Amino acid sequence: MSDPKNRRKKPEADLRKYYTLFWEIGMIVALLLFIVAMKVDLRTEKQDVNLVQEQEVVEMEEVIQTQQQEQPPPPPRPQVPVEVPNDEIIEDQDINLDADLNMDQPLEMPPPPEQEEEEDEEDFFVAVEQMPELIGGLGELQQKINYPERARRAGIEGRVIIQFIVTEQGNVEDPKVIRGIGGGCDQEALRVVKQAKFEPGRQRGNPVRVQYSLPIIFRLQS
Repeated sequence: MSDPKNRRKKPEADLRKYYTLFWEIGMIVALLLFIVAMKVDLRTEKQDVNLVQEQEVVEMEEVIQTQQQEQPPPPPRPQVPVEVPNDEIIEDQDINLDADLNMDQPLEMPPPPEQEEEEDEEDFFVAVEQMPELIGGLGELQQKINYPERARRAGIEGRVIIQFIVTEQGNVEDPKVIRGIGGGCDQEALRVVKQAKFEPGRQRGNPVRVQYSLPIIFRLQS
């Protein structure tokens, strides 16, 4: 038969044996829970925020232009009366009411303003049906030229334009140089043109005054 003391000690030995096993299992379970807890993402998911804001609709109100009414200026302030000292004596002016008005006496009136003399209208034509014609031609007129010595020494050559009026009789009137070359050539051209004779210009068959231009050529002979 077995010893009863040995039967009493056997369950206590088994408890100590399982105590170490339970402690190891608990540590493993705790370690597993810690690892799982570390892997689990406990952070809450961020919601996508729509950064695009709705564009505000701005309504443009139509501005009605108003007209400002011009207000009349305020009336001037009344003048403040100035007190006159009692000691000042105001002289009365004598008005002769008995003076007779002589209706026969002429009234003195200022002289009328002098009227400016109207300029005479041009009494000549610029273009007519039949223009004036130089008698003898321009070549004959050129032969009358005496080449100025001053222009000859300076070597001046060119064309002098003389403008004048051909009268109804074919004479030259009011000649003037409208283009000159100097050196005495302008004066010589005027002298020659004054001697020219023309067939007068005609308008509707009648001789008339016509404005005319004539070139006088100065050329040195080599």
